[in-house]
Amino acid sequence: MSIVFKIIKKVVVGILTLAVMAVITFLLWRIFSSGDPKSMKVIDVNDDLYAAYQAEGEDLYTFKQEQRSITSGDDNYGYFAITDYKIIPAADQIQTVVRYNNSTLRATAEDYELSEALAREDEVYDVTLLFAIDLTPNDTEDNSGNDEESVEFIRCHGEVVLSDTKNMYNYRKMVFDLKDAGLDISALMDEGLLLAIYADFYYVGDIDYEATPYGTLCLYDYKSVNMLVELEKADIKALEAYKED
Repeated sequence: MSIVFKIIKKVVVGILTLAVMAVITFLLWRIFSSGDPKSMKVIDVNDDLYAAYQAEGEDLYTFKQEQRSITSGDDNYGYFAITDYKIIPAADQIQTVVRYNNSTLRATAEDYELSEALAREDEVYDVTLLFAIDLTPNDTEDNSGNDEESVEFIRCHGEVVLSDTKNMYNYRKMVFDLKDAGLDISALMDEGLLLAIYADFYYVGDIDYEATPYGTLCLYDYKSVNMLVELEKADIKALEAYKED
């Protein structure tokens, strides 16, 4: 019996050791494979951004805020994330990195009772920015409402400039040129009129801007602190390369 017991003990210890090693390996894999792909980390350059860079150089002011980055509603928990974004006042531009995983595609197919699965390479979601602008700056009591006499909402459409995947995640880098929506973000901020900026997500088969979005994340609110985002070396390299093009 002692020999059998020793064999069983060795087998159990071996199984437990393998289980622990598997968990550790999985956690290490998650840690080292987390984060956005390199393609998403470099600023995208167009004429407006390059003009702002020419004017301000490497001191080009960009910022973001500490806001919730993943949707957490009962109907969209974990569906969408804004993993990174930059508000660039001098260029009247906002750049965002949108992320959603393969389970979001499956959930959307179920939510809309689709007969076919959604492909990760397709443009499945419409992402826009909604600006809340204060029409009554002398009255701060109505800033949190949506009365059309006190708050104006302006929607800005963007462009997907790059797509990528990493593990089970799907990424879209988007550029929003605010001038296209008639917005001057520097003036709005200087005058204290910009209340909030929201990223709204809609399924492309059900776009109704008057209806509740499929998901929403706040990028900016006037009560939160703006955090400086310095240009990285790769960003400066991209800006300098654009000049040569």
